[in-house]
Amino acid sequence: MVSSGFWQGKRVFLTGHTGFKGAWLTALLLRDGAIVTGYALPPPTNPALFGLLNLKSRIAHIEGDVRDRAKLAAALAAAQPEIVFHLAAQALVRASYEDPLGTFDTNTTGTLNLLEALRSCKSVRSIVVVTSDKCYLNNETGAFFREDDPLGGKDPYSASKAAAEIVAQAYHESFFKPAGIPLATARAGNVIGGGDWAKDRLIPDVARAHAAGEPVLIRSPNATRPWQHVLEPLRGYMMLAEQLVSEGQAFTGGWNFGPRPEDIRSVGDVLSKLKETLPFELRLDSSPQPAEAKTLGLDIRKSMEKLGWQPRLALDEAIRWTGEWYNT
Repeated sequence: MVSSGFWQGKRVFLTGHTGFKGAWLTALLLRDGAIVTGYALPPPTNPALFGLLNLKSRIAHIEGDVRDRAKLAAALAAAQPEIVFHLAAQALVRASYEDPLGTFDTNTTGTLNLLEALRSCKSVRSIVVVTSDKCYLNNETGAFFREDDPLGGKDPYSASKAAAEIVAQAYHESFFKPAGIPLATARAGNVIGGGDWAKDRLIPDVARAHAAGEPVLIRSPNATRPWQHVLEPLRGYMMLAEQLVSEGQAFTGGWNFGPRPEDIRSVGDVLSKLKETLPFELRLDSSPQPAEAKTLGLDIRKSMEKLGWQPRLALDEAIRWTGEWYNT
């Protein structure tokens, strides 16, 4: 678990803090006493959790694009962070088909820009780059991915995250490791929880349809994903950053954060459970869709055994919490 008192007074630089995961991570860091500088584009949705939690007034908030190398470097130089979390991303597979160049520019080159700027940041003590479970080469075998499995991507989003992993590895081996600065990457599955209004995400789509009294259009009810409550991987990211500070190079490399095997379930299963707290009408969207992986699962034994992290919430409970949040 995250150590009591570790984060008190720590200077943390967080990219993507205006997004769903970033806003929750900001709130957790503030709760534990961290001094947070956030660098991100304006909130991607309205409403947004970032606004609901009034985070702008509680941190050093910088509106900026990770593609703007000079502004990002200046923000880091001013903040002089001890710990860095990189969450800024174009996070949707379908959107990556519409704008592949922008997706690679944000997810891959944005990561490169951050790491290059961090080479000149002498205060930094640990770096956590957040990528995705989709960074693995997925041949639809149904096997759960381990951290040493091959990286790859059959769509622009997945490939951009695999490329970000390779960039992070190269910078760690070439620059940060020789300087004694530990860097790790975090690969999480599909997260759910209150405060997400992004488009093309299952539960926000259901919540919008429920509020409007309209049917929910579902593309792939049989697709399986490693679902978990958003607080689960965020706790893992914080534990990982803490271990990088205290134990250094022993905790570098890639780390999976996902649910227990029994909670890797289909879209249809999640919707069936969600109906208990958030009633809706379901319709199958049979229109042509960009290709997405049918099966995704993460092997989380490394995080459980070495980091001491483990999922706390069963999926059914996480779905209930999420449905109740939107109901209120």
